[in-house]
Amino acid sequence: MWSPVRHAENGAVRLAFDSLTEGADGEPLLLATGLGVNRLWIPDGLCRMLAAQGFAVARYDQRDGGESTHLPPTPTRNPISALFAKREEAYTAEDMADDAVAVMNALGWRSAHLLGASLGGAVAQRVALRHPGRVRTLTSVAAVPGDTSGLRTMRYIRMRTLAKFARLSFPDTPDGAVAAGLAVSRLLASPNRPFDEPAAREAAERNADRGMHDQQAQSRQIGAHWHGPPISAITRPTLVLHGEDDPLIKPSAGRAIASRIHNSRLVLLPRVGHEFPECAWDSVVIELRRLATVSRQLPPAPGS
Repeated sequence: MWSPVRHAENGAVRLAFDSLTEGADGEPLLLATGLGVNRLWIPDGLCRMLAAQGFAVARYDQRDGGESTHLPPTPTRNPISALFAKREEAYTAEDMADDAVAVMNALGWRSAHLLGASLGGAVAQRVALRHPGRVRTLTSVAAVPGDTSGLRTMRYIRMRTLAKFARLSFPDTPDGAVAAGLAVSRLLASPNRPFDEPAAREAAERNADRGMHDQQAQSRQIGAHWHGPPISAITRPTLVLHGEDDPLIKPSAGRAIASRIHNSRLVLLPRVGHEFPECAWDSVVIELRRLATVSRQLPPAPGS
């Protein structure tokens, strides 16, 4: 179903990625994942539905996540303190945006549709600012504005949930990774749907991702500050998706993004938390297909 894992290079950083074998001749669509998690957290079922709608789907691990390069430790040891830190960044948000382009280069894609979830949504926004000619469309899911960092981010984050996230502690073992995955899935699910613990446990066992409780890596990702233009400078066709019940990132973050990007479209997903539940897949696929279709009628971005 997925190609063998390959690696793209951005300087000394190697970025693990793979691509869906179904729909490989479709329109390029690159998926960027969230804080600490690997690329396998994006559901296979959703990826296959996107392929059926004409997309060639690829996904990658952010630096400090999954099978990509993990950087040396920094003094900041948890994500909350990283929000307050002023000068402890191991790399910049620009570096992370360039990672996505490095993956596109390795795939042989001159341009692609970008979908980023959570931290990946902020990264995708920054790619659209830094490399507009490489971006066909931008879809930001459950993310904060990409030009917000440090204490300003706190207005969009439910700090009680982030504190629970930061307090999670599990042994650095496969069993610990499964327990962490189950705990995080429960923490980020919509409170307005019954939590399917057996399905969440099965998913965690299938993807025992130690990044879920690697707070050092998460701190380095959060500590990567953006030094570029505001998101109001984004010119690519943009879709903003946000769960109405998101327990981590307030829906006001999605509204803020949509209000600042010209001609963007905001879709709030009912009974959806900070997640990709199956009940939302149809809506996500329909909206992405609509966005891609509209983008064909627009002039290409400068440099494309």
